[in-house]
Amino acid sequence: MKIALISEHASPLAVAGGVDSGGQNIYVANIARQLQRSGHEVDVFTRRDRALLPSISNMDGVRVIHVPAGPPLQLPKEQLLPYMGEFSDYVIGFCRSERTPYDIQHANFFMSGLVGLKIKRTLGIPLVTTFHALGRVRRLHQGSDDGFPDQRFAIEDELVRLSDAIIAECPQDEADLIELYHADVGRIEMVPCGFDADEFHPIDREDARKLLGWPREAFVVLQLGRIVQRKGIDNVIRGVGVLKSQHGIDAQLYIVGGNSDTPNEIATPEIARLRNVARQAGVEHRTIFVGRRGREQLRVFYSASSVFVTTPWYEPFGITPVEAMACGTPVIGADVGGIRHSVKDGETGWLVPARDPAALAVRLAALQRDPALARRMGDAGLDRARAEFTWRGVADSLLAVYRRVGHVSTVSTLRDATQTARSAAGGAAG
Repeated sequence: MKIALISEHASPLAVAGGVDSGGQNIYVANIARQLQRSGHEVDVFTRRDRALLPSISNMDGVRVIHVPAGPPLQLPKEQLLPYMGEFSDYVIGFCRSERTPYDIQHANFFMSGLVGLKIKRTLGIPLVTTFHALGRVRRLHQGSDDGFPDQRFAIEDELVRLSDAIIAECPQDEADLIELYHADVGRIEMVPCGFDADEFHPIDREDARKLLGWPREAFVVLQLGRIVQRKGIDNVIRGVGVLKSQHGIDAQLYIVGGNSDTPNEIATPEIARLRNVARQAGVEHRTIFVGRRGREQLRVFYSASSVFVTTPWYEPFGITPVEAMACGTPVIGADVGGIRHSVKDGETGWLVPARDPAALAVRLAALQRDPALARRMGDAGLDRARAEFTWRGVADSLLAVYRRVGHVSTVSTLRDATQTARSAAGGAAG
């Protein structure tokens, strides 16, 4: 197949960890590579956000097309909607210039879906949509802090109606699509996010700690990902504070992520607020901000940790718990969204309320006091990750959707053409 992946703000070439660079970037990059390895021709369309970028970049055999839409600057995704008409026109022109037509387009996020709808109307290319986050769910949790316009809701409603297939990443995502958007169950396909087994695998903990210079015997809590308020990092810090004050256990908390390799309150303003939280919780000297790290380093951080913790207010899927499990590390996650699906409560780790540091501290204490339990949970997580969440399995599932949608579209086109021909013949006979 010839496949177009549209990802307007999340380039597969971006370094993950920044404010607008996270799970979607990783998702698009990995499914593009896996589809290409399976013998398919894959192009990714993403917005040009730097003036010196080439028109087309090569990513392991995948073409990444940098679409001129708006100023060639890094802009918050909340400011990109006005440029989607320009984005659409460029992609349509590019498609028309190709010698071989695209068989399918897969839009990622609602703005990419808006582009995909125009392409579908103009060129007839079937459209698969993954939202990655739903506007009504975001508004429910973020309220006035949600920077997207209300126009997003109408666009998502239209996408739910007109996409040939909708990818739900977890049961909660599917439920939200049905309850909040009245989606047709017959067009929803459940396909999770994943991990690359070559990229994420267990490393001996002692060896990993030596590589990082971490204390050998410490109880280490890891928080890794984008440093933004909705990720609930303040809850993790407070949980480590309660662990010390109420359970008498000292933990070392490492926070990996941000907009720069060196932790910087100017580049990542949220760090300033979190440092203040750590002071108030009495764990300022045990809370270490590491900065952003490359993907090739992350398995060392996961493997070196006693436990990985992530307690966002909401999470459409959440790739980091799967990556941690793939490294054999137990996970304590918020009982929300996709984390509720990926983490098996009591087996691969625990689920806790999103804003309850005392509940988090209870679970941290249990793991610190029972290393054998922590090992069993880590082993169970590794087994679950390998069985359910590899990118190869994700890509195979998506290919099945593409083929079904492409076949249905082809049959529909042939039927319409036949009906048109018959009508014309009938008119001539008359």
